Amino acid sequence: MGNPMKIRAVSKDGVTEVKVLMNHPMETGLRKDAAGALIPALFITEVTAKLNDKVVLQAQWGQSVAKNPYLGFKVKGGKPGDKVTISWVDTSGDTRSDQATVN
Repeated sequence: MGNPMKIRAVSKDGVTEVKVLMNHPMETGLRKDAAGALIPALFITEVTAKLNDKVVLQAQWGQSVAKNPYLGFKVKGGKPGDKVTISWVDTSGDTRSDQATVN
């Protein structure tokens, strides 16, 4: 399981804005280490966002997404006190899921 994500969710005028900073190395499999050996690919492949257990975003990512990726999106609905859950799966099968309360 990866390191915790930083999630902020703010609702204003019926729209919830979510900002997520994911802590992940996102290795492409194309870089070499100091000895010249390829560093194995390790990157997030799937991201799911839920607002109160309802899926509001699903994404499939590839190897070209930067280290410690940032994801921002807006969704209609949501109010202070609601829960936003962000989950990801990477190429090793590792998963992470974190939750934040909408302000």
